[in-house]
Amino acid sequence: MGATLMDATGLHRTVIRLSHEIGERNKGYSNIVLVGVKKNGGIVAGRIRDYIRDTEGFTLPLAGLDPDAGNNELGFSIDGKTVVLCDDVLYTGKSTVKSVDALFRLGNPKKIQLLVLVDRGGRELPVRADFVGKNAPASKDEYIEVSFEELGAPDCFSIIRRKNET
Repeated sequence: MGATLMDATGLHRTVIRLSHEIGERNKGYSNIVLVGVKKNGGIVAGRIRDYIRDTEGFTLPLAGLDPDAGNNELGFSIDGKTVVLCDDVLYTGKSTVKSVDALFRLGNPKKIQLLVLVDRGGRELPVRADFVGKNAPASKDEYIEVSFEELGAPDCFSIIRRKNET
């Protein structure tokens, strides 16, 4: 077990803060759609959607996106919308670039904003998150271990040192 970055309470507070930041930056929620990257980003987007629905009365469209799949279907149009692309951890930026490319194959959004729970640094591409839950610089020999209640484990983000493989 490594150093805990965010436990269940911290994650809940972070979701609340990020939900409010989305509304503030976009002057409300009326033209927003949420898209979660793969499995974990979908969980993040779902929690954001649920909080906004329960407290603000807006039910935002929500879909998952697999940037490696060629047949993504969102179930709604993103044309002219502000897409908040949600993910758990931002590292090199490669999955974000793939996801943005996949979004443009699906439509013509007005704007794409990136939301991540943890920005660990180490970018290899010029990608910057618009909404960040926590900045947690980690070295290349560390990784961020993520677990979610929805996947059968307690909510937790931890920095774990990689084992040397010799």
